[in-house]
Amino acid sequence: MKTKSDVIILGAGMAGLAAARELAQAGRSVTVLEARDRIGGRILTLRPAESPLPVELGAEFVHGRPSELLKLIEEAGLTLFEFDGEDVCFESGKLGECPQREAFALLDELSIEDDLTFAEFLRLQQAAPAVAAQATRYVEGFNAADANRIGTASLARQQQAEDEIEGSRAFRIQEGNDRLTAFLAARVEAAGGQLLTSREATLIEWRPGAVRVHAGRDVFEAAQAIVTAPLGVLHSGQIRFTPEPEETLRAAHAMAMGTAARITFSFSTRFWASRFPAMGFLISQDHFPSVWWTTWPRANGLLTAWSGGPRAANLKESDLRTASLAALAEMFALDHVQGLLAGCWQHDWQRDRFSRGSYSYAPKGALHASGEMARPVEETLYFAGEHTDVTGHWGTMHGALRSGLRAAKQLLGRDHGSALR
Repeated sequence: MKTKSDVIILGAGMAGLAAARELAQAGRSVTVLEARDRIGGRILTLRPAESPLPVELGAEFVHGRPSELLKLIEEAGLTLFEFDGEDVCFESGKLGECPQREAFALLDELSIEDDLTFAEFLRLQQAAPAVAAQATRYVEGFNAADANRIGTASLARQQQAEDEIEGSRAFRIQEGNDRLTAFLAARVEAAGGQLLTSREATLIEWRPGAVRVHAGRDVFEAAQAIVTAPLGVLHSGQIRFTPEPEETLRAAHAMAMGTAARITFSFSTRFWASRFPAMGFLISQDHFPSVWWTTWPRANGLLTAWSGGPRAANLKESDLRTASLAALAEMFALDHVQGLLAGCWQHDWQRDRFSRGSYSYAPKGALHASGEMARPVEETLYFAGEHTDVTGHWGTMHGALRSGLRAAKQLLGRDHGSALR
């Protein structure tokens, strides 16, 4: 089968759908090709009967107050609630209030001007071993990164970006994040766009002003294409380009795809509530996983465990479940935690061939790689996705959304240089 359109978009995640909507509503004929049998990309929402709220196995939080994402949420008629609870820490064999962390003061010393790996930065700061360990766990966990690779310039840029949008605040979409991508998909189709799932692109042949995408036995033709495949997929080479956009792919390989493991449990009772009724985050320096969160102020039995960075690599799903339950049993002195379990859910993004990792980060020397990927190639190939965000919001829904809007504007000729900022 051959299909012709003005623009082909590879990927029906947040970036691809945002771009598709902009282009379709601008009068372009758009075909969106999604390799999975569903839309959403790394947004994966479940609604199991055992859970009082939708369970997010991919992107979960709205970080801060990014204007583009808040506008879209309001337009879709969805409900935000702010994640608001007290931090609880397990230290020296006890649960209690979290102490002041010297590690966070270290992060204030980061600079865009001096790009080191975070591990090199800690050595230059001569941080005490305990403080360095805390800082490393935080940076690796939050960024799904390796402290021996992630660059301090990108961390400093990320901090600036978060300050611009009140990034210390976190929200959830009550109805589930997949309602957001479903809304975008409906708008794409209402504007005449074509959305096809289970279409895995394996080869992109192109020359200036013409693109041919091979997906199985089907060939799709267009004048231009936007590629929103995750960074891990670009790294894998499972999508081939003829000819290769060498500068774009070189920049892609300068970036790194992070690793993270998470599991969400539903318990029949909030066993933590007798001591910490408003518990939001639970942090342990002595356990794996080391970070947990509830859905407070929505009081229910949901509890998510998280580990990011090297410790999450090559982790079996069954091992994560076992380790998580053992950690809870020890921290809360429970010998019957298994008996309280109503359900648990997880997804291995590292072994998912359509993501090959969790989300991206910029290693030492790669601060400007996203901007290089965001440059149009011969006004024919465009790249989007959270790894191409040029505003410092890698690994977020709003970073992906912004990248899709940016690519659409570039293609329509309304953006002259944002990729360079």
